[in-house]
Amino acid sequence: MTAAEVPTSIAGAPFLQESGFRAVVRALAVDGTRVRAVGGAVRNTLLGEPVADVDLATDARPQTVMERASRAGLKAVPTGIEHGTVTVVAKGRAYEVTTLRADVETDGRRAVVAFTDDFAEDAARRDFTMNAIYADADGTLHDPVGGVPDALARRVRFIGDPEARIREDYLRILRFFRFHAVYGEGEPDPAGLAACRALKEGLDRLSRERVGQETRKLAVAERAAETLDLMKEIGILERVLGRPGEPAVLGRLAALASEAGVRIDAALAIAAVSSAEEADAAELAERLRLSNADRDRIAAVAALAGRIGPETAENAVREAVYREGNATTLGALLLSAARQGSGLPATVFVARDWTAPAFPLTGADLIREGLKPGPELGRVLKEREAAWIASGFGERKQ
Repeated sequence: MTAAEVPTSIAGAPFLQESGFRAVVRALAVDGTRVRAVGGAVRNTLLGEPVADVDLATDARPQTVMERASRAGLKAVPTGIEHGTVTVVAKGRAYEVTTLRADVETDGRRAVVAFTDDFAEDAARRDFTMNAIYADADGTLHDPVGGVPDALARRVRFIGDPEARIREDYLRILRFFRFHAVYGEGEPDPAGLAACRALKEGLDRLSRERVGQETRKLAVAERAAETLDLMKEIGILERVLGRPGEPAVLGRLAALASEAGVRIDAALAIAAVSSAEEADAAELAERLRLSNADRDRIAAVAALAGRIGPETAENAVREAVYREGNATTLGALLLSAARQGSGLPATVFVARDWTAPAFPLTGADLIREGLKPGPELGRVLKEREAAWIASGFGERKQ
């Protein structure tokens, strides 16, 4: 790509036209203050990817941002004011506005920052070149570290010296792989990969919450399986999961899920790549600080995957849906097939689409038939339920 081919503007980008974005810029960009969009909104616009959050960078100090936003009738919340971040809510949307910063001191986990008026200094403290592209409200791009060509080439490259960037925050190792899995094409940047390999022990210094958050995002990325396989090859995946991991299983799971027309969630993806059994769910949840819901999903899917699989008869799959629910049954079938390396089971569509009926018999019905309350009633009710299931859920209340 020649210099003439590198875009210099994203004018017309939908997020630039949002009334909320324009309201924030109008409120802040007075008396010579500069306000520019930065990060994901600019990067994703260049890549043609959906824009979720819109972040802004400004040379105004946080207190000034608060005062000007409030004066304009906008809600200003000091969400990270000690680090320069104020969340401004306009037209029902939240915009993170951060004062330009330069690192004063870093320890591999967090940074002490000082405010600056220099966008180039602010860019230099960021992680990847594609995340350090700024855009004025009219779409004019400012690219102090060469991020535009890297973004268009889908090349995830550290700003400056990769090892220096990682030593500032070791989470950037996982972010390197996640961004490659989400946005990258081809082989990962060699210098970045070498730095991640050399400094992987630094991951042990991070909080489990931060590692878990990145792992959940990475596990469901477009190129997760091949990226995790690379992490396994250089000894990073085992450091994260506490076990060697099986990225190939995740790759097969993703392919089967795509064929079935469903998306896999982070808990199911982690169950696949970690080869988790039911008994492993608590340990994984502790290691990655997963939510209780994720822990329980891993346990339930892993347990059911040990009982049903591609060869399971349709009525048995229906029974699983009846007892465990669609999501658990579908996840278990996909996971079992992925582990076995089989094709997509036809019963996946039963697990996905079939709605289990309610058992049409109650204890009250049996009492009306003459049974007395007690253990015998419970035993008969279970027998009737089993017969109803075996008949294809066809028994009807008389």
